Amino acid sequence: MFHFETIKEYHQQLISFETTCTNAVQYYIDKIQSQEYLNAFVEVYASEALERAQELDKQRLSGVAMKKLHGVVIAIKDVICYKGHKVSASSGILQDFTSIYTASALQFLLDEDAIIIGSCNCDEFAMGSSNENSFYGNVLNAADHSRVPGGSSGGSAVAVQAGMCMLSLGSDTGGSVRQPADFCGLIGLKPGYGTISRYGLIAYASSFDQIGIFGKYIEDIAMLLGIMQQPDPFDSTMNLTKEHDFYSGKKSTEEKYKFCYFKQVMEHPSLDKEISSSIKNLFTELIADGHTVTEIEFDLLDYIVPAYYVLTTAEASSNLSRYDGIRFGNRTNEAVDLNDFYFINRTKGFGKEVKRRIMLGTFVLSAGYYDAYYNKAQQVRQMLYNQVNEIFSGYDAIISPTSPTPAFKSGIPVKDPTEIYLADIFTVFANLTGIPGISLPLFSHSYSIPFGLQVMTNRKDELSLLGISEMLINRMDTVHTA
Repeated sequence: MFHFETIKEYHQQLISFETTCTNAVQYYIDKIQSQEYLNAFVEVYASEALERAQELDKQRLSGVAMKKLHGVVIAIKDVICYKGHKVSASSGILQDFTSIYTASALQFLLDEDAIIIGSCNCDEFAMGSSNENSFYGNVLNAADHSRVPGGSSGGSAVAVQAGMCMLSLGSDTGGSVRQPADFCGLIGLKPGYGTISRYGLIAYASSFDQIGIFGKYIEDIAMLLGIMQQPDPFDSTMNLTKEHDFYSGKKSTEEKYKFCYFKQVMEHPSLDKEISSSIKNLFTELIADGHTVTEIEFDLLDYIVPAYYVLTTAEASSNLSRYDGIRFGNRTNEAVDLNDFYFINRTKGFGKEVKRRIMLGTFVLSAGYYDAYYNKAQQVRQMLYNQVNEIFSGYDAIISPTSPTPAFKSGIPVKDPTEIYLADIFTVFANLTGIPGISLPLFSHSYSIPFGLQVMTNRKDELSLLGISEMLINRMDTVHTA
């Protein structure tokens, strides 16, 4: 019976003839079909994935050397372009749209013989924190169907959570990989801005968006990151640095680190008491292990969510203006003039949350409000950027809760959208400042659902982030087995 642990162990099974790529793909297809009710996938590439698996099995048996991701089964979020496959950003305005090219980050994985099993459901245009804003319906949390899986990359998270693929790709604009990872008990990595090419990623907010990775093992996530962080001439915002073997971070597991945390975060009234208690206990344990954990002031906490939503909605208003029913999207036959044509196309094509954010973005960019909102938000962003430089001159990492609460019950966004916006309070900091962040599944709530710890390091320092993450996961495993 096929069983997946890590990519390394999977490849050993292939070499020793304990399994085949075909067996692995069929296993995941069966799992997807049996758990269709979770609504994690928009489309499954079953026949294509099986065909590719059979090709790889033949190559291996003929003596062709295995590449880094030989037969590794990966799912992608429905905002990542894959040539010849539908990509809709889970929006009605892009239903039935077929991509004419492949995202660079995805192509790098395909070049290493990864197998793409399907595209995953998400909040429409990656706008949401619950995966309840999709044209294709809600995604269910596999651990508790009454609770949300997080968003916007909820389908990608559940695909890994429920064992429907080995790893998956999401996108993170303000926490859309880390928060679903937190809610689903996974590792969720958001690399620093510019680490992975955004070419072929459908834009929500271009100065915030980043492709991220879901998995269960640091080693596997490090491998995907190392492959995807290759320089790309199609993305001028990339940090064009030399390639890294990110898993060389393993050598750092015995180091003693200087951690800090924000006083205002751990004292915030929205923070669940069990989450607060668990993380404070971890602080004590880390100090006992020889690490340094220091409380620092962070007076800008109340400004980061407003700044984030002003800037991202402004960028979304611009980015989504191209979806008008002429070049992209469904066209109406009901219009009597051009204005009516645009109005009907966008009214029918976009969901409620996307409309809300487009209107907010248009408002903050409008004459008379641009200086009052957009410019002020940019000033806050610069202040945060400067504060990051100061923090990392003295500390290795910032640690915090990923979310103020564990996975919440479905239906809350409908009652109070503002409450959901405020749930991003601990994750948007990394996107505003461009630093890498990761959510680690270290804890369990009395609700019988997991929750995680967020770790953030300096720009271009994913290597330290992965080393610290492995240390934290290993020490937690040691504690649980002791």
